[in-house]
Amino acid sequence: MFARRTFLSAAAVAAAARRRSVAQSRKPAIDEYDPGNIKLAHRTPWNASDVELLFLKQIGLRWVRLEYGSQDPGVDALRKVQQRFAGFGLGLYGAVPDSYRSLRIQLGLPGRDEDIERYRTFLRSCGKLGIKVAPYDFHPGNTYTTSMIERRGYRARQFDLQDFRAKVEKQRFERVYSADDIWATYTYFVKATLPVAEEAGVKMALHPDDPPLAMMNGVAKLFINYEGYRRAEQIAGGSPAWGIRLCVGTWAEGGDRMGKDVFEMIRDFGGRGKLYDVDFRNVTSPLPSFAETFPDDGYLDMYQVMKTLRQVRFNGSLVPDHVPELAGDRGIRPAGTAYCIASIRAILRRANEEVG
Repeated sequence: MFARRTFLSAAAVAAAARRRSVAQSRKPAIDEYDPGNIKLAHRTPWNASDVELLFLKQIGLRWVRLEYGSQDPGVDALRKVQQRFAGFGLGLYGAVPDSYRSLRIQLGLPGRDEDIERYRTFLRSCGKLGIKVAPYDFHPGNTYTTSMIERRGYRARQFDLQDFRAKVEKQRFERVYSADDIWATYTYFVKATLPVAEEAGVKMALHPDDPPLAMMNGVAKLFINYEGYRRAEQIAGGSPAWGIRLCVGTWAEGGDRMGKDVFEMIRDFGGRGKLYDVDFRNVTSPLPSFAETFPDDGYLDMYQVMKTLRQVRFNGSLVPDHVPELAGDRGIRPAGTAYCIASIRAILRRANEEVG
């Protein structure tokens, strides 16, 4: 009996020593809401209902990326939305208007200066209200989806290149727009807006082309690989307002054709402080065919993505992006959103513990 008690005592001492060793080896983890941490957010329309905003508060979100649509870009109108969201404990970290999507801007048509000025007004309003990031994209002839599918019982978007070419694609405008055409209109746009963003203290975050194909519906697309982003950065001329909104899902769709993988993009742009915003979603496979998935149901290891973001000390906003549809979902898809945020929060916590 004495020998057994001695053995158990020794085992307990050894176990305690192991626990102390593990605890000492862990780096101190920052809290989810620490200013230096990634800011979990969700894409939210400006006119979301009180019930929807309460739901976002209930699942622990403190930030949103506001989908502002075609609303008045003036500071007073935007302030009213900001104040309403603040009543639910939600801050506007980023905001996305429709004005930059104007075909007059993106195709270089008459009247584009009027639309650019509307966007410049929006940037000034964001700066006055402390809204830090203005994400945007530049693909006027884009098709995102060829069908909706069921995967594991949930509904998600699918893109199939063969179906697109055979059944969907058509010349959308009166003529074909080459890459040179779109580079010219993009250059005109950023040269007119980046100085205003700089003065306002707002970061303009450029989204890649989803899906990353060079031509769709008779319009060239530019931001389909690393080289496209590098050329855009050169056009920006070192502006502190220019950076990227890295859509992890889009980059995963491109696979080997992207020039750099997701992790290399994070280390490059994130390591230089040019990563301002992240869409955190997964897909089943690279092109020619893919479906969008929940974070835990695609081919990318999303924990490794999160860990890399923390290693470069990314502390901007991160959203689940295109949330798949669970049973009963509508509006901001509360069931799917809660599933995504819970999954993302869990891997963010683990990454914080590991990276410190």
